[in-house]
Amino acid sequence: MVEVAAADDETAFAIQQLLAARRAVAPDDRTTRDPGEPGVRLRFFLNLHEDADT
Repeated sequence: MVEVAAADDETAFAIQQLLAARRAVAPDDRTTRDPGEPGVRLRFFLNLHEDADT
């Protein structure tokens, strides 16, 4: 599992897309926010054993 902490949704999804271009991922389509904390979090699964091209 990968957890991305970013300033905004756009940045979090850009990081997810960057990793998806290199590895197989099970993407998520929503971020979470912690009340009173800045930024967002995005969790998704990354396959480290297989290239996205295979």
